[in-house]
Amino acid sequence: MTVSMSLRVSDEIFSELEKLAELTERSKSYLVKKAIKQYLKEYADYKIALDRLNDKDDKIISSKEMRKLLGS
Repeated sequence: MTVSMSLRVSDEIFSELEKLAELTERSKSYLVKKAIKQYLKEYADYKIALDRLNDKDDKIISSKEMRKLLGS
């Protein structure tokens, strides 16, 4: 199922989006969906890293230990 959504962007962002859509021969909707999907993935990774950084019980190992664990 898909849902319709509207948003407001500056003229500058809209112009850049139009140019990119024309250049890539993709619709503006397609590009916005891809950008949102990528942002959500990166934000999830960021949140996991931040949570681990703030977890006092999470053991921190050196790069030397990491290389050894990875067999490098």
